[in-house]
Amino acid sequence: MNAESVTGIVIDERIRLTAGDVCHACGSSTEWLVELVAEGVLDAEGDSPDNWTFSGTALSRAIRARRLQRDFHLNAPGVALVLDMMEEVEHLRRLLRHLDPP
Repeated sequence: MNAESVTGIVIDERIRLTAGDVCHACGSSTEWLVELVAEGVLDAEGDSPDNWTFSGTALSRAIRARRLQRDFHLNAPGVALVLDMMEEVEHLRRLLRHLDPP
């Protein structure tokens, strides 16, 4: 297997990332990040993009959002809808696994 074809990110949910960190990890601009925060895709702490911080979970969500936009050419509202639906499906699958008898 080619080492360049395998990528991964280990995320500590307690870590705090700056807007610049998230943009860098996603290969995107601050304007893109502002749009996601305005649409409710990401939760930012702080009063402006210059001092926003994000959790490790938000970084995972941002990376998924970027992939959805790239792969399916979705706008920010579309990304918000798809991410919410994907998370709901994951939640329901977890519930079903606990209800399934061995």
